Amino acid sequence: MGLKEEFEEYAEKAKTLPENTTNENKLILYGLFKQATVGPVNTSMFNISLVVWNLGRPGMFNPRDRAKWDAWKAVEGKSQEEAMSDYITKVKQLQEEAAAAA
Repeated sequence: MGLKEEFEEYAEKAKTLPENTTNENKLILYGLFKQATVGPVNTSMFNISLVVWNLGRPGMFNPRDRAKWDAWKAVEGKSQEEAMSDYITKVKQLQEEAAAAA
């Protein structure tokens, strides 16, 4: 099985992690998933007509999206393959922790 197939398998397994998985761990998985599937976080700005669109970090009035953006930004130096591998490792770790707690 190739890395991409294994990553897809663990992305499905991540959906079955316990509800008590911490937000910190969920954000780590989110950042790695986005880096693996999309690549580096978009931090650019562009101008359409007279409206400037900031595609950077969400503002403080949107804490959920801001936390997700920060998690993605935290792994921006990783290659997509490295992010896939780290994602798989993290899901395995969380599965083992959940099994030990059961």
